[in-house]
Amino acid sequence: MFRIFITFTLLINLGLSLIFNISAMKSSLLTNDLDCHTLSNYHEVQVTHAHLDLAVDFSNRTLSGSVTLSFSRISEANQLILDTKYLEVKEVLDQFGNNLKFKFLEKDELLGVPLSIQLNDSTQSVKIFYATTDKSEALDWLSAEQTAGKEFPFMYTQGQSIFTRTWIPIQDTPGIRVTYDADITVPDGMLPVMSASNPQEYNSSNTYHFEMKQSISPYLIALAVGNLAFKAIDDRTGVYAEPSMLSSCADELIDMGKMVDAAEELYGGYDWGRFDVIVLPPSFPFGGMENPRLTFATPTIIAGDRSLVSLIAHELAHSWSGNLVTNANWNDFWLNEGFTVYFERRIMEALYGKDYTDMLALLGFQDLQADLSSLAPEMQKLKLMLKGKHPDDAMSDIAYEKGYFFLRMLEENLGRENMDSFLKNYFNDHKFQTITTEKFLVYLEKNLLDGKREELLIDDWIFGAGLPSNCPKVISNRFLQAENAVSLFLKKGPKKIADLTSTWSTHEWLHFIKHLPENISTKQLEKLDDEFQLSSNGNAEILCVWFLQSIKADYQPAFEPMKQFLIKIGRRKFLQPIYEELAKNPEHKIWAKGVYKKARSNYHYVSFNTIDGILN
Repeated sequence: MFRIFITFTLLINLGLSLIFNISAMKSSLLTNDLDCHTLSNYHEVQVTHAHLDLAVDFSNRTLSGSVTLSFSRISEANQLILDTKYLEVKEVLDQFGNNLKFKFLEKDELLGVPLSIQLNDSTQSVKIFYATTDKSEALDWLSAEQTAGKEFPFMYTQGQSIFTRTWIPIQDTPGIRVTYDADITVPDGMLPVMSASNPQEYNSSNTYHFEMKQSISPYLIALAVGNLAFKAIDDRTGVYAEPSMLSSCADELIDMGKMVDAAEELYGGYDWGRFDVIVLPPSFPFGGMENPRLTFATPTIIAGDRSLVSLIAHELAHSWSGNLVTNANWNDFWLNEGFTVYFERRIMEALYGKDYTDMLALLGFQDLQADLSSLAPEMQKLKLMLKGKHPDDAMSDIAYEKGYFFLRMLEENLGRENMDSFLKNYFNDHKFQTITTEKFLVYLEKNLLDGKREELLIDDWIFGAGLPSNCPKVISNRFLQAENAVSLFLKKGPKKIADLTSTWSTHEWLHFIKHLPENISTKQLEKLDDEFQLSSNGNAEILCVWFLQSIKADYQPAFEPMKQFLIKIGRRKFLQPIYEELAKNPEHKIWAKGVYKKARSNYHYVSFNTIDGILN
């Protein structure tokens, strides 16, 4: 009787606990900003796991097969609504193999077409048979000629921000977290890799199995397929690349293991098992993408002197800020990126010293100033209101650099030791969760500010345009020397600065070129180019700022190498400012359109969508 009573009581308590937890989840979703960039009903029914079973078809440039979605019900909703865009859905089954009714709802030009699936009371999962189309914005299909080896084609996905819905029917919002596994079938001679456990060797079946056991937001589900090889750096880091590039990539990224060690020393254990990097073909639109366990990286970081590896530190830092603790919607994008830039620079300082990090911070501040001079006030805020706008509109240096300087301000005012303790606890307390700006501010005030919210101008930083008066000032002695070199060059010519520049890093060159006077003559640029071969430099960062100066001065010898650069490189960070500068001059704009006609097919959607707008 006593045991029965206890069991009955436990059942009641468990039931009440379940009801309470569901109510709390519902309350949390309703009282915070819902993601305005999803058409799904994730606040009613929430996907928790995805199983992909896909075949990669290079001939037709499609992915086809199925995805099985498991979910939990937060409300009494009798339908599961998913995000889709440019997908063909053929059939939907429940876990017993029974057909479920489905229909597409009203199309939204920006967000796609929601897929509504009718659920029965017993439905616990749905299996959707589908295929991608040639309009998919996430997929980049490259011919063999567009790769380093020239023998095999290549394909990769880019899910951030709202592109996963163009290759998987899913609730495409950072507001949920899912685990996933996959079976991917590829042609002979090709290796697939994902943001999951990965093969390091080929198998004879051409079908590969993947598992991501930690929960991630759907934009972090990623796939790349090509003729790939793997080389280990240490026992938990390594590099994937085309075979002809593998040795140089591994040599460039030799410090990856040290970066993981430095990151763990700062903010706690790395929770993802391995940290590998795949170096993609040049069309990749970003510097890097922090897909868990496998960062996707641009080949433009392979400079030959390890001078651009801060990008790897940045993507590693995302393993804590972004992947472990994720912005709940794209209005809070700065919670991913500002924290990551701060963390990245702390890693770089630990490995390469404060002087090096100050150069990175000062270059970042210069980029931030450029964005502040061009963006509308509402886009200069850390907390954004992006309803009706594409989330990519928020991918400016506001989220990255203003976010960084906000955190650096906290460190300078409240002490590095306190800041480190706060961040370590923040990552641990919110691991595998999503968070909004408002929730972060509550946590910040409780655990760090000690009543100084008003004194430190916190609300001005988060909700205001521009930079508050307490923005940290960065001084770099190495950059002061670069500025002195500008003066010396203008007075006495390039040979007089040759000894000075012989020990320069990429960052000093960037600062030097950026500080050349606006009225510099083509003759002066020619002398500089003859001495240092800047137009043929192998470093994409240096080439970009050099080309910008060349466009302004109409320095014609740089235009042919610029043309080759624009045709080969797809990284939007470089393309956007160059095309914008070319578009300011009618003659240059005509030239740019001719180049773009040849280059556009080499770009990912993320890049050509931006350049289309610049060149009309």
